[in-house]
Amino acid sequence: MNTIVTFGEIMGRIAAPDNLRLRQTRQFDMTYAGAEASVAASICNFGGNARYVTALPKHALAEATIDAVRSVGVDTQYVLRTDKGRLGLYFLETGANQRPSNVIYDRADSAIAITPAEAYDWENIFKGASWLHLSGITPALSKNAAEATLYAAKKAKETGASVSIDLNFRGKLWDWDSSKFARELAQETMRKILPFIDVVIGNEEDCYDVLGIRAGNTDVHAGKLDTSRYPDVARQVVEQFPNVKKVAITLRESYSASHNNWGAMLYDAATDKPFFAPLDLNNNYQPYEIKNIVDRVGGGDSFAGGLVFALTTAELSDPQVAVKYAVAASCLKHSIKGDFNYSTRSEVESLMQGSGSGRVVR
Repeated sequence: MNTIVTFGEIMGRIAAPDNLRLRQTRQFDMTYAGAEASVAASICNFGGNARYVTALPKHALAEATIDAVRSVGVDTQYVLRTDKGRLGLYFLETGANQRPSNVIYDRADSAIAITPAEAYDWENIFKGASWLHLSGITPALSKNAAEATLYAAKKAKETGASVSIDLNFRGKLWDWDSSKFARELAQETMRKILPFIDVVIGNEEDCYDVLGIRAGNTDVHAGKLDTSRYPDVARQVVEQFPNVKKVAITLRESYSASHNNWGAMLYDAATDKPFFAPLDLNNNYQPYEIKNIVDRVGGGDSFAGGLVFALTTAELSDPQVAVKYAVAASCLKHSIKGDFNYSTRSEVESLMQGSGSGRVVR
């Protein structure tokens, strides 16, 4: 089984318990996570092989982050330990009903942000690897991190590995060039990386913020999406970057912080065909209705992890099956506290086959 490599920052997640606001809270829940680490964790929980690469300082909290990733079977042997830099943090306030969740970042001068691209052992990192997964979050941290992300993509392609990227626009992070607005800096940086990408993952907002592509007059905040427009969004991505083989767009309809509809489209450039999931009995798109969301942070990462796992697993690699698997995996993640998706492959496949009642399994 070939290894899937992910590269990016892992942080301490400091969360207000339950649905308390940050200003109410005096005791916090501490876990460790980051987009690329979460993808690696999903892949291992599904039964795949994943190797996670990052830079971390030499202290006990950094050891704890490595323990968290290693605990689900992720290979951490190429995590770079640095003498300078800090562990990045983010503070999470979980919303409910009409009050949205909120994130405060504390990531300036983290180890990965100050580490140059050439410091990583890229030659050995990609040994036995068939795939590299990246996100648009890491290049938003600093010029060093952006250059390392680009270098990783280039080195992966040199070895013959496929490369995926989740666009993941984070407007709060793109500030390392004060002469440019966040969206302008993101587009300039990501357009240098995308020529080395095989699979692009994002949502409508990401496609607009990073690539300037919009799905007609669809309003993601109105609670209803016009899914007929998304194949054209994917085609525009491929027109701009002909190297891209597949484009996945997650379809979230937000009725409130606690109630979302969830699905996705996977566009295959070779056949010029979009595949939607989930489908009803008549093969029409019908999203999962997710009420009483436990934790939606990491939902997109669980989709990316499910998609990469499916595309690299022979019996799941058909585009319709792959997007169906990824959507089911990420649907289940909404019921799990923390960033990691602890769902197993058998649980995902049960939901794919229609077992979504939540009845006790005895």
